Amino acid sequence: MRRVGRPRLSRIAISLICLQACTSIQVKPVSVSEGLTRVCIERNPKVIVQDFLDVVRAGFKRHGIETEVFDAPIPSECEFMLRYTALRSWDLAPYLSHAELSLERDGDSVAHAVYHLRGKGGYALTKYQGTKTKMDPVIDRLLAHYPASGVSR
Repeated sequence: MRRVGRPRLSRIAISLICLQACTSIQVKPVSVSEGLTRVCIERNPKVIVQDFLDVVRAGFKRHGIETEVFDAPIPSECEFMLRYTALRSWDLAPYLSHAELSLERDGDSVAHAVYHLRGKGGYALTKYQGTKTKMDPVIDRLLAHYPASGVSR
């Protein structure tokens, strides 16, 4: 039986570490006491991730929360406002490497979520996953107190 030498074993261990723990998700969820039913989203023209806004809107809708998109300034009748940013990186192809969602009520922060690929994803092939695959779990954690369709509270 062939024995695996220490240098080869070390390379395998390092490779596995690089493939794991490349994604950081930090979320401060919206409290159920906010009674969130409608959110105004401030369009960010600097975001070039084509489907980002559609994915965010679909995520809120999945949790029973209506959204409307506005260019700045947001109308004063909007109680809840969502600001977002999303950054792409490139490694053979463009991919989402960082995103932030910030929810405010009358100017005060009520929830926040960050998706970040550490080291821009390194060698992990998961970095090429689509926006929906990356952001749905983030949105679900942000809106954890507002169950998705078909889920009881």
